[in-house]
Formats: sequence, C-alpha cells, structure tokens
Amino acid sequence: MFRSLFLSALAFSLPSGGAFAETPKQQLLLISFDGAHDNALWQKSRDMAKRTGARFTYFLSCTFLMNADARKAYQAPGHKKGRSNVGFAQSSDEIRTRLDHIWNAHLEGHDIGSHACGHFDGKDWTKAEWTAEFRTFRQTLSGAWQGIGLKAEEPAAWQDFVTHGIVGFRAPYLSTSKALTDAEKADGFLYDASLVTKGPLPPAEQDGLVRFGLPLIPEGPQQRPVIGMDYNLFVRHSVGIENPSRSQEFEERTYAAFKAAFDKQYDGERIPLQLGFHFVEMNGGAYWRALDRLLSDVCHRSDVACVTYPEAIRRMKQDENGKVAGSQSAF
Repeated sequence: MFRSLFLSALAFSLPSGGAFAETPKQQLLLISFDGAHDNALWQKSRDMAKRTGARFTYFLSCTFLMNADARKAYQAPGHKKGRSNVGFAQSSDEIRTRLDHIWNAHLEGHDIGSHACGHFDGKDWTKAEWTAEFRTFRQTLSGAWQGIGLKAEEPAAWQDFVTHGIVGFRAPYLSTSKALTDAEKADGFLYDASLVTKGPLPPAEQDGLVRFGLPLIPEGPQQRPVIGMDYNLFVRHSVGIENPSRSQEFEERTYAAFKAAFDKQYDGERIPLQLGFHFVEMNGGAYWRALDRLLSDVCHRSDVACVTYPEAIRRMKQDENGKVAGSQSAF
C-alpha cells in the first residue's frame, strides 16, 4: 500500500524563497493523516481530537469515495482504467459514512486536504497530468453524494467546501517535482506538505504556495534520524512487517522520539513540529497510541497549539508589529 516513503523523499531542504522570518511564540504541532479511509479510524481520530483539543489535517485519497461505476471510469495518468494503489470504496453505505465523517470533521475545525486519488507515484507526471488528477479529485468529491443516490442528503455548503475549502496537498510517496508544484500553483492550492527536511524548519513560500516538510527526527538507541511519520517508524522497527508482540516497545520508542522532538522546539526556537500518520494502525496500534499520549501531554498547554496546516499559516503570517495577522484563516 505504501511503498518506501524514504526512498522517494530525498529533497532534504525547503526551496529557496520567502521563508517565514519569525516563528510564533506558541509552539505549533501539526498532525496529519494520509489516506483518510477507514471509517473506524475516522471516528477514533475525531474522538482523540475532541479529548485533547487538537485539530488535524486529513489528506484524502479520492478513490475511497468511488463506487463501482466511478471505479470503472477512473484513470490516473499513465495507468489503465479502474486501477488504484490503495483500492476503492466497497459499498455505498461505506461511502455515506465516510462522507459524514469528512463533513463533520470539517465542521469541527479540521482541515481536509488532497492526497490525489489512486495513490500513484507522480514524479514523472507532467503539469497537465497533475492538473487532470486534481480535476478528478474535485469532481469526485463534488459528485460524491449524488453518486450514491443521496443528493438530497448533501449538506447545503458541500459544493462551496469542495471548491474553496480544500486548499492543501500532500503527494503520494512524498514524491515531488517541478511539474507538481506548477500544477498546484495553477490550481490555487494554498500549501503543499510533501517535502522532507533535516529536522524541523519553518515553511517557505513561493509564488503564493506555502511548502512544508516532514522533519527527520532522532529515534531509537542510536538516535538515528527517521522521517517523523508512522510508516517510516514501522519500517525502522519491524522492517515493515507487523509484529504486535513488540507493540508496547515500539510505542515507547516512538513516544520518546516524538516527545524529544517536541521538547527541543518547545525549549528552543519553537519551529512548528510536523508529524505524519496513516489510517492504518501498524504494529498493533503502537504509533497511534504514542500520538495520543503526545497530544494528551502537550495540547492543553496555553503556549502550545495543535493545529491544522491552514491555521499554522494564519498564525505565522504576522504583521510588522509581530502580531498575528487577522482573525480569519489565510485562505
């Protein structure tokens, strides 16, 4: 399902351009989930957010809103019709439940971003091919309720949400290219979260596109760097093979790495810390449990904000007096 994220994410620096000169006095913690498919984990993550006060970014793969008819019509650039690396929805009832989660998460203040559709590596796609995939994503969400015969249940503001409320993107496999960023800018995305950096770095802005990178963080007995993402820890800990018998050990290692990475920024420069997850509980749920512990420990602090990517951008956009600019989100 995943492939090796660390093999395709080799740009260990943010692009040159308008980096945010100052970081907020609050420590920002940005948590994101790729795929956003399993309905049980939708509920679990939303419950976690309510309990800890966190707000998440969900990068949705749109094939999880495709029924059998839509599946036959979907064709990613360079692939046959009906293909997806992450599968499709299994029933209309499943789609209905997922749509409800997406909408209610949006109402609860979470950010819904795009993870494209079929989770293909688009490093060789052209700008036009990326634009076509973006168009498929929007069209799939726009027609999702009608596609399962429930147009009457579609929230009144759904179409506005699809058109204006989805402002961020993360590339499958963290696989980036100039063609991708050109397509993102042309499509009007506010931010991209596909890069990898040597430790936490402030985002950089290029021609209106704010680019974030998941950091390398020290982990384990030798404190070797690993991308701050559950899948990369899963590969580090058990070679990508489920080993639930060591779940508690992996949880403790993960929590220690997360907390140390957080404390370094909290006690230092307070650069926003980003951590990434998937809607899969690997190694017996070790990484989700470590996340829950971190959020429970830090999100309640008055000088910590566990926020979405758009909210982080808003907080980092400061006026000349060093005050947070405005009360509305950046988009």
